[in-house]
Amino acid sequence: MAMNLETPEKIRNLQRKLYCKAKAEPAFRFYALYDKICREDILRHAYALARANAGAPGVDEMTFAQIEAEGVEKWLAGLREELVSKTYRPQPVRRVMLPKPGGGERPLGIPTIRDRVAQTAAKLVLEPIFEANFEDSAYGYRPRRSGTDAIKEVHRLVCRGYTDVVDADLSKYFDTIPHSDLLKSVARRIVDRHVLRLIKLRLKAPIEERDGDGKRHMSGGKSSTCGTPQGGVASPLLSVIYMNRFLKHWRLTGRGEAFRAHVISYADDFVILSRGHAAEALAWARMVMTKLGLTFNEAKTSVKDARTEHFEFLGYRFGPHRFRKDGHWYLGASPSKKSVQRIKTKVGDLLVTGNKEPWPEVRTQLNRLLRGWSAYFGYGTRLPAYRAVDNHVHDRVRAFLCKRHKVQGRGTQRFSDDQVFGELGVLRLRRVHIGPSPCASR
Repeated sequence: MAMNLETPEKIRNLQRKLYCKAKAEPAFRFYALYDKICREDILRHAYALARANAGAPGVDEMTFAQIEAEGVEKWLAGLREELVSKTYRPQPVRRVMLPKPGGGERPLGIPTIRDRVAQTAAKLVLEPIFEANFEDSAYGYRPRRSGTDAIKEVHRLVCRGYTDVVDADLSKYFDTIPHSDLLKSVARRIVDRHVLRLIKLRLKAPIEERDGDGKRHMSGGKSSTCGTPQGGVASPLLSVIYMNRFLKHWRLTGRGEAFRAHVISYADDFVILSRGHAAEALAWARMVMTKLGLTFNEAKTSVKDARTEHFEFLGYRFGPHRFRKDGHWYLGASPSKKSVQRIKTKVGDLLVTGNKEPWPEVRTQLNRLLRGWSAYFGYGTRLPAYRAVDNHVHDRVRAFLCKRHKVQGRGTQRFSDDQVFGELGVLRLRRVHIGPSPCASR
């Protein structure tokens, strides 16, 4: 089966119609959508999208290779039959715990491929409707918007004098979104009861965890009242729909004018940039979040003056930066120390002694890692961060190749800087899109 990720014209036309209708009539509620989710072409495209994202198998251990060996069309016909006859039920979500960079663990839910395809089909139909009404200040998980756009906007506002900052952190946002309120938010635009049932089934899917002995533990299910597992295809869209309640309330109650402030949000990460009213903005935000059933992580939430203090948002560090050449200060944005440490750790994990893959393959993986990191961290003052990563990469590559070739000593001559970034073909970040740094003098 050919995997074409271009949205087919027929689906794009449907999405365009839904978006235009939702945009033109904000009070209109959509009533005949379930049949669209069940369409053969939408399910086929949903499968192609799920296949491109790859990902681990869910609780049924079914892989894409197995599906393709048995025949994708037959498998899709089976899923479609379940959806059309309303006998479809999501399987439990496999939960794995991922280590967080700052310590602790983050739960990741892995639905089965069958459930990922059903969720993707629903997302293809529902996203254009909600996209029409999302606030401009929301950047996360939206088509044609990115974290980089949010970072540029935060920097632009800081440079324009919005330097009193609420550096906010919501506690376990994805796990605490109340189901009943979330479904009400969805029902403001969707009255098709079969679609609402599909979303509810998805929210009530049990969670399966395995302990060290491989023993299964089930939680959640019909009794659960909150949370949308991170890792599910529909979770990001649902999380933005719920966060939009806060952003819309901010606009409708005129908070931007009252606090002389702007909110920039990326899913559950948000900052409020104000001119002198950050403490009031935080008090208001705390009150509204409580009404929404959400809580701030007080240990990680603070008010800062970006002219003298740094704050972090989406992996970047904002605040006072100093020009190395003449020592003058400016308000800058640069990759945070944590972000630099994270890429160093990933480089170290790749270049371990136990990695026996041929050097060209190791180099390809290393360059892909570096290119991906620099694509995101390609804004603002990046030279010091790039230099630190380059130095670390050189040290690790040299140590890795010395061990592999049993070179005595530190190998600084055989694997010199020029050799590693020249003949050996490792990407030097300092050569990647280093241009003038966008900054504002103070």
